[in-house]
Amino acid sequence: MRGPGRSFLRTRVGLLSVLLFCNTFGLGGFNPLLPEIARTQGMANWQIGLLASAFGFARMAAAMPTGAFVGRRLGTALAAAPLVLISGLLLLVSGGPFWVLVAGRLLLGGAHTLAMVGGLSAILIDERGRNASVRLNVFEFAGMLGILGGLGTVALIPAAWGWKLSLLIGSAPVVIPLLLTRAMRRAFPSAPIFERAVAPAERSITARQRPGSKSVIALMFGVGIIFALGWSGVSQFVVPIRGARDFGLSRTGISWLLAAAQSLDLLVLLPVGRLADRVGRGLVLGMVAVILGFGAIGVGLGSFVWFAFGCICLGLALAGWMLPLGVIREHTPLARLAWTTGVYRVGVDGASFLGPFICGFLGPLGESVFLTAIGATGLALGARLLWRPTR
Repeated sequence: MRGPGRSFLRTRVGLLSVLLFCNTFGLGGFNPLLPEIARTQGMANWQIGLLASAFGFARMAAAMPTGAFVGRRLGTALAAAPLVLISGLLLLVSGGPFWVLVAGRLLLGGAHTLAMVGGLSAILIDERGRNASVRLNVFEFAGMLGILGGLGTVALIPAAWGWKLSLLIGSAPVVIPLLLTRAMRRAFPSAPIFERAVAPAERSITARQRPGSKSVIALMFGVGIIFALGWSGVSQFVVPIRGARDFGLSRTGISWLLAAAQSLDLLVLLPVGRLADRVGRGLVLGMVAVILGFGAIGVGLGSFVWFAFGCICLGLALAGWMLPLGVIREHTPLARLAWTTGVYRVGVDGASFLGPFICGFLGPLGESVFLTAIGATGLALGARLLWRPTR
């Protein structure tokens, strides 16, 4: 490979994007296989919800320790992510007892946390200039592209091959980051982030917190949590389970419905980042929060047409997924950035755990009420941000 593509892959953002792209294939491939896993393993509704939510629970539990670890051993955390992911994948496809499957999902969640917290911390440390939001969205673009690749791969694999082989094939790109371990360790040496990124003259500036920062950060935490609750509940439970139960969708139909949402996210992701850098993150975040609200209500209450339309709205809203972190970066002293990123991931990943878990626990009627509540909250937060945008 020559030219700009090769140059990009040699950059820090390029390496991080490759890591996330390869690691998220299996994340995309799992969701459309969930009804088949539940059927072949004879799971009750609460077990389905627990298996789906174990991934988010592991991300929540690992976020703060990972944030502290990343602050000291960034390169080690990034290099370990694919190894942990492969271990979890092997446990999951072993087809063992229910709790072995849950253990596999927990390891997958831990691996994703290593890649996400490490990658976001590395990018946020260097977040300077007009394209700051674009760099975050490039990283997210890689992750969404990987999820889309996993969805497409699973949709094309014959159902007769079974869910275990389908998931293995869909997750196969995870071996690629193993080949980039040396490059990753050179680009991200295991030295404290703060010491490497900030010159002594800058530390007095970056150590100060802007006025009103605590309320702004709290608002961004709230927005991130609503995004995570909505998308995790819809993508990991409601679309696979309600799609099969109420609308008779096969794994192919579920895959293509989720892929449509992810594709729209990919189409608008970078333009949304550029728009946020131009007009302000708060204003753009308010718009996508409103779209998220309408999408959650459509999925929770609608017929198939509104169900599909809600999925599309949620895919469009996902383009603003990284914007709260950009705002948090502007209001956080650099020395505390890795830790704050970890705390933020606790909230977001905790919501990612609770979304499918609550849907599984509440049942068909309860999941509709739950998604309607999420939609109403998204609309309220969006209105607040549009009324008084923050940067």
